[in-house]
Amino acid sequence: MQQLDRSAGVAQPALKQQFVRRARLPEQGEALWRIESGVVCSMTWTSDGELVCLGYWGVGDVVGHRLSRVRPYELQCLTDVVISCCPYTQRAQFTDAIIHSQQQTEELLSIIHLNPLSQKLWQLLMWLSQKFGRDVENGRWLDLPLTHQQLAQTLGTNRVTVTTLLQMLEAEGKIQRQQRRLVVTRH
Repeated sequence: MQQLDRSAGVAQPALKQQFVRRARLPEQGEALWRIESGVVCSMTWTSDGELVCLGYWGVGDVVGHRLSRVRPYELQCLTDVVISCCPYTQRAQFTDAIIHSQQQTEELLSIIHLNPLSQKLWQLLMWLSQKFGRDVENGRWLDLPLTHQQLAQTLGTNRVTVTTLLQMLEAEGKIQRQQRRLVVTRH
């Protein structure tokens, strides 16, 4: 990734920054963040203070406050993250990544509107495992430190319900727990 040094007219590598898990990406008014490694969750909260997950973003995705009209808006690291800061004026270079983000948003939105809630959770876990998981012998290992509360915030429900539904999916053999992570099993 290149960033133009206007004073010299020479392309320079984009500035990379590291953030630890649970850190918030700072708002950069005229910049976008390209994720080089790790996973970020975009979120807002209701007037009652309830957190709402807007999306999950990984390697190659471009995020930033400039890409959202939602306020309040926050980008939180779900894992350790390395990002590149890219000027908003160079957004044309990221057209494919921005289109991909739009497609992911629509996929997540379609999942959120499924019924019943058990199907909604199952589809979310499958989507997350496709995006962030890796193949293991019995399925896709979802190496994301997602809490039941975070899953509930994504689906617009409560933690207790998600815990109950995860236990049901585990009893059905659709998921397995390994090392505090989930494996979405093959059927």
